[in-house]
Amino acid sequence: MFQVPDQIRHEILHVCRRLYDRGLVAGTDGNVSVRLGPDRILATPTGMSKGFLEADDLVVCDLEGKQISGKRKLTTEIKIHLAAYTQRDDVCAIVHAHPPHATAFAVARKPLEERLMPEAYIAVGKVALTQYGTPSTDELEASIRPAVKEHDAILLANHGAMTLGRDVTAAYHRMEALEQLARISMLTHVLGGAHPLTAEEIARLEAIRGVYGGTPSDTPCYHCGWTPRAATKPEHTPAGSTAATRPTSYVEPEVHWEGNPPVWERHAATDVEAQVRDLARRTLREVRDAG
Repeated sequence: MFQVPDQIRHEILHVCRRLYDRGLVAGTDGNVSVRLGPDRILATPTGMSKGFLEADDLVVCDLEGKQISGKRKLTTEIKIHLAAYTQRDDVCAIVHAHPPHATAFAVARKPLEERLMPEAYIAVGKVALTQYGTPSTDELEASIRPAVKEHDAILLANHGAMTLGRDVTAAYHRMEALEQLARISMLTHVLGGAHPLTAEEIARLEAIRGVYGGTPSDTPCYHCGWTPRAATKPEHTPAGSTAATRPTSYVEPEVHWEGNPPVWERHAATDVEAQVRDLARRTLREVRDAG
């Protein structure tokens, strides 16, 4: 039987309860999944409230949607999760919910402007709006396939919302931020309309996108648990020691595959972005040290 780390089960349950407690799902709405490896997915079951799930309610399936283990029945909407996992190796978790304000935009079939606030643009990114597809069918899967290629936040017409992330917590935070963006957008209409950020302001945000919420270099890999800290020597090494204080190489465990390296080995998209990140990090360190 495929063994699932307890930590990942607990993180999914925590996210499910947050979704339920914050009113982002109701009844048995929504579903959550996490990639366990190149071809294994841990997901919530069908027909159960996300606020009352237990660890042994979660099920494992492959990338074709075939259930591998679990006493419950796999969510019937696993197809929309697989549409993302099969196209993007960098996506390791997905949250599908029905947040009221964001879903209102989806029902009205109105695009959600992500350029209202720096925080929303950084946390949510560009928001896609799909065509309508009948839930739990190939039609719905086909409607979102084009959107998941380049978007981490998606409004499903007349249905709900879907957010992608590097881990399940990141996917949940993006869902929460999406709902907050939708709520603020509605309030701006009451006040006479919003003033979106300019193209120049957006370009500056793009350059520092990775600085906000960046993952420390010693954060354990979400899947295999390997951490640079575990491979380092103690801070106070004997005088004259030539032992490296940081690992000089990394042996890739089987759980990693091309396109999905450990978070600390991922690089900035451009040289300019990398330079801005480095400058921002140095500045932040200097501010902390001065304080």
